[in-house]
Amino acid sequence: MDQELAVTLKKTIKKLDNNVCKALTQVCEYAKHEIEGFEWLTHTADYANFPHSLLVTCVFDTNKHLNNAVIAQNDVFLIKHIQQSLLKQGIVLKKAKSNVRFDTEEDGASERLL
Repeated sequence: MDQELAVTLKKTIKKLDNNVCKALTQVCEYAKHEIEGFEWLTHTADYANFPHSLLVTCVFDTNKHLNNAVIAQNDVFLIKHIQQSLLKQGIVLKKAKSNVRFDTEEDGASERLL
């Protein structure tokens, strides 16, 4: 790969990741205020296989709060909100449910995700 193409690709990936971060930050800020026990979220992606490789992890403080969120269907709400927020950035998730997972700090999410 020539150097100019590599620089262009790097800039494209950086812009794409910035758009993902912007979309997810909006979801995170909303969820922290509206969903009991929601703490934070993070993402990983292999941009050579994007957006299929995008994985968003929503982290709750305790298993009880995560279970309550599932009972109240806040997990479904978060998945839809993530999907819509990414769509506003031009990122289409065909099967958003497979791109989002849920975890808790109680189960050691902060240790696994760092």
